[in-house]
Amino acid sequence: MEATFLVLLVSVFLGCAAQDEVLSFPDDFLFGAASAAYQVEGAWDQDGKGENIWDRLVHTHPEMIADGQNGDVATDAYHKYTEDIKALLELGVDFYRFSISWSRILPNGNISVINQPGIDYYNNIINALLANNIQPVVSIPYLNNH
Repeated sequence: MEATFLVLLVSVFLGCAAQDEVLSFPDDFLFGAASAAYQVEGAWDQDGKGENIWDRLVHTHPEMIADGQNGDVATDAYHKYTEDIKALLELGVDFYRFSISWSRILPNGNISVINQPGIDYYNNIINALLANNIQPVVSIPYLNNH
């Protein structure tokens, strides 16, 4: 039933366009991609990064994760971000939204220690994106250190 409905919906949509009309996005439409720090960075205990809530959970209670995996390596974007940016360039994206991991910048959870390698990592990503005409869009999760 669902597949039939989907085929019907697509047929109706395509039928609305004239036979020789090409469907396209508006000229000012922006294509982008996005990621989340924990899901891609890896390097969970490298270059001064502190432990975050997910690191603690998956290391102390791996049974709480269905397949027992964790983000210790993830897609290793921490070491492979230049390859990732090449892939974004090949995709032709206009922007890339990524999040900043507070535990990589503020390993103790407050400003008592500022981790320069973490700042350098994010600056390198931003600079590489800009050098490739990809607009960086940074998402900074709320930091609650209470």
